Amino acid sequence: MKIKVMIVDDQIILAEGIRSVVSSSEDLDVIAVAGDGQQALELMEKGTVPDVVLLDIRMPNMNGVVTTGEIKKRYPDVKILILTTFDDSDYILNALNNGACGYLLKDISGPALVTSIKNAYEGDTILPAKIAKKITDAAKMVTSDREIKLRRAFGFSDREVEIAIMIFEGFNNRQIASALGLSDGTARNYISAIYMKLECEGRNAAIEKMKSVFDQ
Repeated sequence: MKIKVMIVDDQIILAEGIRSVVSSSEDLDVIAVAGDGQQALELMEKGTVPDVVLLDIRMPNMNGVVTTGEIKKRYPDVKILILTTFDDSDYILNALNNGACGYLLKDISGPALVTSIKNAYEGDTILPAKIAKKITDAAKMVTSDREIKLRRAFGFSDREVEIAIMIFEGFNNRQIASALGLSDGTARNYISAIYMKLECEGRNAAIEKMKSVFDQ
C-alpha cells in the first residue's frame, strides 16, 4: 500500500518538480497538488485526505503555519512536513508547535526527500542538522533571568534548564530529543527529573509552575 502524499505550494513549477521527485518512488503516491492552504483543506473536505502533506510556509490566503494547525485540528493523523526555502527560527518554531512533524529546506536532495516522507509517515520527527541548530539557538535566546530563576527555585542542572525552557516554549518530547541530539529515552529521563524537581505531574502543571516563578 502506497503512502498518499499531498503537495501544497503556490509556486506551480516547484510543485510539479516536487511531484516528479516524489512520484519516482514506488512507495509514494501524489494524490493531489494544492496552491495554498485553503485549497488543501477544501480538497480534504471532499475526501482527498493524504497520509503526509508537504507544505510550503509562505503562501497566499492561508500560510503554512496556519494551515498546519487547521489540518491537525481536523485530521490529527495526517503527518505534515514543512518544505520551504525559509529557515527563520520563528517559522520553524511556530510550524512545529502547530503540529508539523518536520521542517525541510528545498535544497534537499530527491532521495533524502523521499526518505523523509517515509520516516515522517512512520512517526519520526524530521529535523536536518541546520534546522535543529536553529531550534536550539532559538531556545537559548531566553533571558538569563529565566535561567537564573529556574536554577535558584528548583536546583536544575544546565541541561535541565535548557530542556525545561523548551518544555515551557511548547516543544514535545520527540522534538526536544531531536533538537538536542538525545535519544528518546534520555530525553524522557531528563523530563521526568524536571517534573520531580518541580513537584508536579505532567507538562501543563510543569508549565504553570515555571510560569509562576518567571512572573515573580
